[in-house]
Amino acid sequence: MPWDTLLAFSLFAMVTSITPGPNNLMLLASGVNFGFRLTVPHMLGISSGFLVMAFAVGLGLAEVFSRLPWIYGVLKWAGAIYMLYLARCIANSAPPDDVLPVGQPAARPAMPLGFWGAAAFQWVNPKAWVMAISGFSTYVPATSGLMIVAGAAVLFAAINLPCVSVWALCGARLRNVLRMRRNLILFNNGMAVLLVISLYPLLRAY
Repeated sequence: MPWDTLLAFSLFAMVTSITPGPNNLMLLASGVNFGFRLTVPHMLGISSGFLVMAFAVGLGLAEVFSRLPWIYGVLKWAGAIYMLYLARCIANSAPPDDVLPVGQPAARPAMPLGFWGAAAFQWVNPKAWVMAISGFSTYVPATSGLMIVAGAAVLFAAINLPCVSVWALCGARLRNVLRMRRNLILFNNGMAVLLVISLYPLLRAY
């Protein structure tokens, strides 16, 4: 891959990874509700799942979608349904014990999304598909060999990880601001609404 193409591909990976989307909104909410450390498996799952997806797209999965578009449609709507479920989970996240009023029984705590759940989510995440298909169809020639495809997928995932980590870190920094139960509930509801809204432009793509 020429250096100018490599630079453009890297810039594309950074911009698409750090801009708002389902993954980043969920990481922001996870950072607020569970802190940065407990959100690390979620972040690693995102980048690892996307690495496998990008590699598959580079090997020709995008061509399968172009010939059998109904497969992408099924994945797209399955992702939309799952994102609605995740939005509900975020809205109903139980606040950490340290923000519950004294004497009030602790609610059953919500759990952060783990590595495997985050990795699997990439396969039904409309934005992830748009990123992978657009990136490889624009910057990686269809005739590229296995090593170039693998290298491009690894580079994309390597750029993706620190970008999405910024959202989890921002969420963790907001924990002190959102220690009041009311503020945390408002934040979680707001994140759930934004996650639902993020579906609109993604479902229109492709």
